[in-house]
Amino acid sequence: MSKQGICYLVGAGPGDLGLVTLKAKECIEKCDVLVYDALSSAELIGWTKKGCELIFAGKRAADHAIPQEQINALIVEKTLQGKVVTRLKGGDPMIFGRGGEEAAELAEAGVPFEIVPGISSTIAGPAYAGIPVTHRDHCSQLTIFTGHEDPTKDDSSLDFEQLAQTRGTKVFVMGVSRLRGICERFIAGGAAAGTPIALTRWATTGKHQTVQGTLATIADIVEEKKFKSPAVAVIGEVVKEREKINWFESRPLFGKRIVVTRTREQAGGLSKRLGELGADVIELPTIRIEHPQNKQEFAESVAESHTYDWLIFTSPNGVERFFDAFYATYQDARSLGGCRIAAIGPSTEAKIREYRYAVDLLPQKFVAEGLVEAFKNESVEHQKILWIKAEETRDVVHDGLTELGAIVDHCLAYRTVPETSDPTGAAQQLREEGADLITFTSASTVDHFFKMGLDWPEGCEAACIGPVTHKAFQSQCGAASIESPQHDIAGLVETILQHFTK
Repeated sequence: MSKQGICYLVGAGPGDLGLVTLKAKECIEKCDVLVYDALSSAELIGWTKKGCELIFAGKRAADHAIPQEQINALIVEKTLQGKVVTRLKGGDPMIFGRGGEEAAELAEAGVPFEIVPGISSTIAGPAYAGIPVTHRDHCSQLTIFTGHEDPTKDDSSLDFEQLAQTRGTKVFVMGVSRLRGICERFIAGGAAAGTPIALTRWATTGKHQTVQGTLATIADIVEEKKFKSPAVAVIGEVVKEREKINWFESRPLFGKRIVVTRTREQAGGLSKRLGELGADVIELPTIRIEHPQNKQEFAESVAESHTYDWLIFTSPNGVERFFDAFYATYQDARSLGGCRIAAIGPSTEAKIREYRYAVDLLPQKFVAEGLVEAFKNESVEHQKILWIKAEETRDVVHDGLTELGAIVDHCLAYRTVPETSDPTGAAQQLREEGADLITFTSASTVDHFFKMGLDWPEGCEAACIGPVTHKAFQSQCGAASIESPQHDIAGLVETILQHFTK
């Protein structure tokens, strides 16, 4: 019996990853084919399963990577092949998203489908700009329309005179290029020239930007500031509330574009913290983690780990690779024996605790030298120590502990290699838009960034997690840079925050 396919028409929300529904995430994770728009958050692509076919529909204004008719045919074709198809659209698929047309096409073809609503930018955009679209002091009515139609054409389906005289708040999208004509038609229809209006572009994202004025002035303001689409516009007295409740744009890192170069798997934690502080985060992984070249030797080291007095972990990656291999060999955590555990810093310690093991030694300074210094308070002479590490690391730990009389063996758990894929186009974005700050969390992220052949953005600074990483950056580039005195992600974020708010 052949497998029956299904197509999900999914709203991806306005841009903030936190505004994506649980149902949308589920549809992205299980689909065989993802057809996505340019307005969808780039991070959503990372939720797909291995082997998922990614198709960029790329609809934005007049630039259509795939014409709508071909998109309709495509999702029908893929679903009829027995595949689970997720059609991912910015905002809500049924609010100016042509989701109704796609649903009708699927229905006509007899293809099973479901509609998954999303949070529309028509609501979320104003909310993030500090504008309530309804307010008991101003209005209790909301009108939403598209600004995509030319207001000067004779056969426009929009009655601007009626819109102008309608009470309450008016919200429209896709109207930046026709803004002057829309405002003129509103005024001609009887709306007061001094009626407040605000436009928000890239609403809810790190690129979020708002301008405001009146029906008489806003077109000139938009042209002067070179304000471009995509944007949502709000007309009405509710715009005045923005002065009091503009919460999103008041966050400390708002307006700062920051690049995260950690591996794709690890970038999320740092990106999330920076994003919560208002930064426009670009994830540009420069490295990825792979298995060690000698897998057999690694497996044997893990199997013999219970014979050691100490295990030393100097990265979360090492912890994850070690315990994944350990539990592939042993079924009982007690098989690790009585060895003690040392971690180089809080992030590594936190990863160890995920496997329900306590850390016996944590240095005051979260670097290799600090770890060696901490061991000076332990009696390690003639003790066997297994250092779980990457293939290419400094020998500070080995040399320092050997001088203390310990017997140190290496367990090569992983290796770092250059990241060659860029599914979100982050490198091109950095070339075109630049950045205020680029973060580096290891010397390897520095080295591989400069091997990518990217010019250092004008006016951009670097933020390095510690002295080793900072030294690696300074050897590559003379740009201004800052170093986190606390050598972990929390310390790096705090250093960045203090740098921009001092």
